[in-house]
Amino acid sequence: MTAAAHGPQSAEEFKGVAVVVAGLGVSGVPAATVLHGLGARVTVVNGTAGDKQRAEAAELEALGVTVRLGDGDTLPEGTELVVTTPGWKPVSPLFLAAEEAGVPVWGDVELAWRLRKPGAAPWLAVTGTNGKTTTTRILAAILAAAGLRTAAVGNIGVSLLDVVLGEQEYDVLAVELSSYQLHWAPSIRPHSAAVLNLAPDHLDWHGSMAAYAADKGRIYHGNTVACVYNAADPETERLVREADVEEGCRAIAFTLDAPRPSQFGVVDGLLVDRAFVEDRANNAQELAETGDVTPPAPHNIANALAAAALARAFGVAPAAVREGLRAFTPDAHRIAEVATVGGVTYVDDSKATNTHAAEASLASYPSIVWLAGGLAKGAEFDELAARAAGRLRAAVLFGADRALIREALARHAPQVPVTELDRTDTGAMSAAVAMAQDLAQPGDTVLLAPACASMDMFTNYNQRGDMFADAVRALADASAGPAPGAGAAEG
Repeated sequence: MTAAAHGPQSAEEFKGVAVVVAGLGVSGVPAATVLHGLGARVTVVNGTAGDKQRAEAAELEALGVTVRLGDGDTLPEGTELVVTTPGWKPVSPLFLAAEEAGVPVWGDVELAWRLRKPGAAPWLAVTGTNGKTTTTRILAAILAAAGLRTAAVGNIGVSLLDVVLGEQEYDVLAVELSSYQLHWAPSIRPHSAAVLNLAPDHLDWHGSMAAYAADKGRIYHGNTVACVYNAADPETERLVREADVEEGCRAIAFTLDAPRPSQFGVVDGLLVDRAFVEDRANNAQELAETGDVTPPAPHNIANALAAAALARAFGVAPAAVREGLRAFTPDAHRIAEVATVGGVTYVDDSKATNTHAAEASLASYPSIVWLAGGLAKGAEFDELAARAAGRLRAAVLFGADRALIREALARHAPQVPVTELDRTDTGAMSAAVAMAQDLAQPGDTVLLAPACASMDMFTNYNQRGDMFADAVRALADASAGPAPGAGAAEG
């Protein structure tokens, strides 16, 4: 099912419209509040009814919003529009009932697009299986370095509704969009957009890889200047070819190799633009050095090239690209070097929650003791194990689905010693780090790149990474020994 595109077309048209908001939380509460403020007759439905939901319901009911907890399946009679939060699956009974009744279903991103003010800032949009947040934040740093009023918004944690309805004025927005958000956003038309990569993910939500890719591809529809794609990922190029774009919109690739005309790439350690230059058949514009990218891992250089392509599509000068890259500080748990102990470097990439992200992480180091495991979410590990085999010194596996990784390593990297951790208590990560220390040799990297979700053992990937970093710092402190002069008292 795809969301219908009809419904209110401006803020004024929402007055008196019966709108159902599907879900509470960080997306649902703001959406309900905004719609109520526009004069809509708002009902919020939510399948669960815990303490958090009751508190949010009370907040909305105080405004005059109707909230139904414990019933997220029934479409209230007379509903004219459904606005959904991102997590609800397209096959949810509520949406099937809406489709049967001819009621459009939008996400909060679609709502924000329609509520933009006249002359609102254009969107430079980013999606992909991995790297979305980093690329969006790099893009915002480059735009800011160019002196533009901007913000990194969308799936990155800053509500688009708050941004488009706020008093702050912007010149351009760097917008991260998930496949969930794109599914429910039929009308958005970014200035330019990028799909960084495509790999199987969230297939339980989308139903198939084809449906997942199609939703990602929505980001290109209506682009006016540039559709940015990954030259190493043919699926992203296919999405560009199939997109319905404005006349004159260009296909711009990024690559870690030397770029061809209309591409961004790398030449002798330099990031170069061979797309937005005069005589691109013969010329290229230097933008930055690979050392200006933090961290300078291959997949992150690709992220930087994609961000640079979007910025250059908006007319940003080359010097601002370099300045923005140098100013950018990565979020936690993304290829973050924690410490070097005994000649071994410990790196936290807890954000590598799927095989595609873990593969990029493993490709960044030559000799690795790999910490991996957790909830596989239906993933298979054979391809990952085969590609990483030549880089692995050893592996330490933990979590509910560690056997899947162990079996893949046995098939494709039988020479790699594997140690398993059969415990899930709060000290498990410290034990895993200790095991890795015993297996590592000077010059190695102990890499936490789990290739799995974290919720079997941890609250989220942030807690998993924090506990890894804490264990490594404790290891470093122990290796340092007592402070000078801290021995026996003088006699």
